[in-house]
Amino acid sequence: MSSTVNNTLCDIGFIGLGVMGKNIALNLADNGYKIACFDLDADKVAAAIEQDQEETGKGEPRLFACRSYTELLGRLKTPHLIILSVPAGEPVDHVCHRLIDAGIEPDDIVIDTGNSLWTDSVEREKQYRGKFIFFSTAVSGGEVGARFGPSLMPSGDPYAWTRIEPIFYAIAAKVDPVTGKPIESYEPGKPVKEGEPCATYIGPVGAGHFVKMVHNGIEYADMQLICEAYHLLRDGLSLNPKEIAAIFRDWNQGLLNSYLMEISAEVLEEDDAETGKPLVDVIMDRAGQKGTGRWTAVSALDVGSPATSITQAVFARSLSSFKQERVAASKVLQKPEATLISEADKQAFIIALRDALYCSKICAYAQGFQLMDIASKEHGWSLDFAGIAKIWRAGCIIRAVFLQSIANAYEKNDGLTNLLLDPFFVEQIGQYQQNWRKTIADAVLIGVPVSAMSSALHYYDAYRSETLPANLLQGQRDFFGAHTFERVDKAPGKKYHVDWSKPGRPQYPIKS
Repeated sequence: MSSTVNNTLCDIGFIGLGVMGKNIALNLADNGYKIACFDLDADKVAAAIEQDQEETGKGEPRLFACRSYTELLGRLKTPHLIILSVPAGEPVDHVCHRLIDAGIEPDDIVIDTGNSLWTDSVEREKQYRGKFIFFSTAVSGGEVGARFGPSLMPSGDPYAWTRIEPIFYAIAAKVDPVTGKPIESYEPGKPVKEGEPCATYIGPVGAGHFVKMVHNGIEYADMQLICEAYHLLRDGLSLNPKEIAAIFRDWNQGLLNSYLMEISAEVLEEDDAETGKPLVDVIMDRAGQKGTGRWTAVSALDVGSPATSITQAVFARSLSSFKQERVAASKVLQKPEATLISEADKQAFIIALRDALYCSKICAYAQGFQLMDIASKEHGWSLDFAGIAKIWRAGCIIRAVFLQSIANAYEKNDGLTNLLLDPFFVEQIGQYQQNWRKTIADAVLIGVPVSAMSSALHYYDAYRSETLPANLLQGQRDFFGAHTFERVDKAPGKKYHVDWSKPGRPQYPIKS
C-alpha cells in the first residue's frame, strides 16, 4: 500500500485521512510540503496516495504511508509538526496518548483541526503541557474548501503559531485585497498564491474553536432564514422549486450574494434521478445537526448573550424532527383563512421578502459578533472582529460579499459594541425595515412559520427600545421572591425592595 520509499524526511505528519483530512493533506502537498500519513484504516491512506498520484500524473511522491505512530514520528523533520483530522472528543485524546507512547517531544506541535468543543481544547492544552504543544485550529469550508482553500481559525501557543503561520497562510483560501472577493482555483497542483489569506491567529487555545462555533451558529441562522424565504415563496405564492431557484439566483447578484444562496439555488434546480420530481420534494423534511449550533445557543445562554435567531434556527431543526406528529397535527389543527398572496401583489411580495431576508441576516450576524464580544471580554481573548470577518470572506460556508461591510465596520471602529450601530447598517435597516415588517405580517396571516426571521426583527426592536417591560418583570420578581430592583432615579447598582405583605407597602434600600 505504501508509495516508493523516499529517504527524504517529511515536513508534516498527518493523522486522519477521511474526507476532510485527505483533502487538507493534498492541499498541503500542492503547496510544496511532503506529508507522512497515518490512519487506523490503512485503506484511507492508500486512497489518498492513489489520488495524489493520479492528480500529479504519477510524478514525485508527496504523500507517504506510515503504519504506526512510531514510524510517523521517525519520518518527520524535527521538531515534529503533526496535524490531526479525527472526530471530536475521545478520538483526539486517543491519538495524543498514542503519540506520547511513541516518543513525541515537548517542543513538538500537535494541531487539532476537528470540530472540537472549545472548552475541550482548553483542557487538552493543560493536560498535555510539558509532553508536547497542543494547538487548536478550526477549519471551515467543507471538503472542497479543505482541498482548495479553507478558512482557518488557529489558536494556541504564540510560539507555535510562528511555525504554523506560513503553512496555514499557504493553504488557506485567498481574497483580492482590493475588492474583498474570493480568488479561486479548483485545479489540483495549482494553488492560489496571491491575495489575502483567510487565516489569522485568533488568540489563546480554544479561541479559534469558539469563533468557529459561532461561525456555525451564524450558519444555522443563515440557512434557516433562506429556508423560511423558500417556504414563503412555495406556500405563499405557490411557486415551484425552479421558479424559486431563479429568484434566489437574482438575489445572489446583489446584497444577498453568498455561497449559501448559491447552493440553495442549485439544490432547488436539481431533479431526482429516480422519480424525475424536484429533488427537494423527495428529501425528507427532517433536519440533522452535529451539535455546533446547539453549542452556540448554550454558550449564548451561559454568558447572557441574546443570540435569538441562532437559537431559533436550532429549535427549527429540532421541531422538524417531529415529522409524524406534524403530519398528524396537519390533519387536526386549522389553517388561517388567507393562505395565498394575490397575483397582483406577487412582485411586491418577492421584493419585500428579499429585504426581510437581508435585514434578518444583518441581525443574525450582529448576534454572532455580540456573542464573540461578550466571550472575548469574559475570557480575556481580545478578538479582532475585523480580522475574523475578513477570514470568513472566502473558504468558509458563510462566505458572502456582505462580510466586507462587516470588516469595514470594525476597521472603522474597533470598539463597536454592536454591528447594528455601525452607520452603514443603521442606514441599511432604516431603508429596508418596512418591507421586513410587512413580510413578517404576511407570513403570520398566511400561516407560514418564520421563527428565525421574526426573532431577528424582535431582536432589532428590543435592542432599539430605550425602555423594555423588564421593569414590570423586576416588580414581579420582587413581589414573589424579594429579588429586589434598581431605580431609574438612583445610582446604578443600588438595590431596593418593597415589603408587599405589609399595609402601605414600605419600600426600602437593601444594604449591599
